[in-house]
Amino acid sequence: MSDAPESPPDTPPVGRIIAMPADTNPEGDIFGGWLLAQMDVAGATPAFELAQGRCATVALDGMVFHQPVSVGDEVSIYAKVVGTGRTSIRIHVEAWKRSRGQPLATSVRVTQGVFTYVAIDQYRKPRPLPGKE
Repeated sequence: MSDAPESPPDTPPVGRIIAMPADTNPEGDIFGGWLLAQMDVAGATPAFELAQGRCATVALDGMVFHQPVSVGDEVSIYAKVVGTGRTSIRIHVEAWKRSRGQPLATSVRVTQGVFTYVAIDQYRKPRPLPGKE
């Protein structure tokens, strides 16, 4: 039984993408790695904004795939900051899917996870977040 909320978050998605045939495994389902990559890119958006510059992904807390994604599904990704450290930013990321042409109310949460990004400098070394120098 899934603990998914009945509807996506009230905030606008950070990204939307259509799952394409090139993103499938031999059984025709979308690769989990493809979805993970989309979530990483989307989660980086609020991290970069908060860090006011370059960040690197350093960790991902456990993920569970609740539903498969099929070719043609529209995947919406939501991301919000849930914590910061001196150099790190934790972002909760959720991926939701719906069949193309269906109302938003039919969206189903596919997976979620907390990504940790670290602000880095031009030498790829950790740097303090603005205001935490």
